[in-house]
Amino acid sequence: MSHYPLHPDLFTDDMKLDPIRAGFGRGLKAAGEANESIVALCADLTESVQMHLFRDAFPKRFVEVGIAEQNLVTVAAGMARAGKIPFTSSYAAFSPGRNWEQIKTTAALNNQPVKIIGSHAGLYTGKDGATHQMLEDIALMRVLPNMVVIAPGDSVEAEKATRLIAENGKPSYLRVTREKTPIFSTDESPFEIGKAYVLREGSDISLLGTGTMTYQLLAAANILEEHGIHAEVVHVPTIKPLDEETILASVRKTGRALTAEEAQINGGFGSAVAELLSEKLPTPLKRIGMQDCFGESGTPAELFDHFGLTPEKIAVSAKEFIDTTAQYHREY
Repeated sequence: MSHYPLHPDLFTDDMKLDPIRAGFGRGLKAAGEANESIVALCADLTESVQMHLFRDAFPKRFVEVGIAEQNLVTVAAGMARAGKIPFTSSYAAFSPGRNWEQIKTTAALNNQPVKIIGSHAGLYTGKDGATHQMLEDIALMRVLPNMVVIAPGDSVEAEKATRLIAENGKPSYLRVTREKTPIFSTDESPFEIGKAYVLREGSDISLLGTGTMTYQLLAAANILEEHGIHAEVVHVPTIKPLDEETILASVRKTGRALTAEEAQINGGFGSAVAELLSEKLPTPLKRIGMQDCFGESGTPAELFDHFGLTPEKIAVSAKEFIDTTAQYHREY
């Protein structure tokens, strides 16, 4: 039995929805109240990325750099070197999309505690289309030495993650979404950087999700249960460093794994799990996500259906995988 408290209204008519970026905004303000060394820098998107809460509370600790994403992170790195804890934010399409080189050379290379908040990531950017649907950021950021990479599952977890990266002393990337998404965790649900959590126990397959896809996997597991398939759902909000112990323990039990991410599977979360399993527990793995293609314009619901990321389509993919793939239990 999983000991992770799920929200009591999950899968009911009263299910709570909230933008993950809103949790970041609340967390940044709370972190600023706790530590006066925290500063915030934005690239002309203050309200949109929810930094206005910090700006209004601490105007002297807020810097508007304008539409200059390279400057955004280089100024932040200098402030970090001077003893501050800088949070930077823009749309993920622009940061890290436009300024990856500056993140690498000024923050990661020098191991400075610059916090990069990539807002409006993934398909929940919807009608803005492929140019603004940042789907490559997980791959871009997890390859950087020293970089912590987190994709919160909901706004409650995003608030916790923001407060923790404020104190971790490391360059960190936080991936947040635009539209409202289901809240599956609670204030009492655990969150630690570098930890994964079993939300539902099972024996037939491990469903490993990060970010918004964990909710989709929980819903898919309910569908699979109707077909007599007992799926274990593991929430992996920290993509780097990866919680190898929890993932391996789950896959060792079920003998099959499926990953789901609202991002490119090439180099992304699914690749991180594939690397782990190939080295330490060779196991059949199916990766769900963007299959080497760009996004399109549409509502999030339309896009999730089109790209096979809905609970119904994930359940079909998982069942086909189970029907054609034997469980693997032999260690090497």
